[in-house]
Amino acid sequence: MRVKRYFLELKLSDYKDHNLIIPKNINIKEDKKKNFQINKFFYKKIGIDHYWRDRLVWTDKEWLKYVLNKNLETWVMRKGKELVGFYEKETHKDINEGELINMGILKDFRGKKYGSTLLSHVIKNSLSNKESRLWVHTCSLDHKNALSNYKSRGFKIFKEEEISFVA
Repeated sequence: MRVKRYFLELKLSDYKDHNLIIPKNINIKEDKKKNFQINKFFYKKIGIDHYWRDRLVWTDKEWLKYVLNKNLETWVMRKGKELVGFYEKETHKDINEGELINMGILKDFRGKKYGSTLLSHVIKNSLSNKESRLWVHTCSLDHKNALSNYKSRGFKIFKEEEISFVA
């Protein structure tokens, strides 16, 4: 199978501020406890629909090492007490930029604009950290609205490639 991969960036100095409106009963909080089980849960539950599988072979020790990276932040979205989605962002302080590693919404909450809200939060986070650039990669296996969501927020494609993928 051939998969199209897109690398996108947002130059934060060019960013035209969108108001971050969080719907009632929604909160987005950083997991300051660095609980790898949260990352592992979202990776498995969201990733199953999008062929995320690189980390499925990780041991708990590898997950722990990953989340203990001092430059990695994990943010969790909840509706009331229910988990909705998450994102992982790594800050590259030496070059003053952020990399959105993973972002996703659990299946029951898709199609309700929560992905847009979460992406707005990522951008606001990068702006508050005074990063000059935020980048991400997505592909044709990700949610059908992923690419358009990034573009609608001002992300520009800086690299495209087609790769072979074994499903």
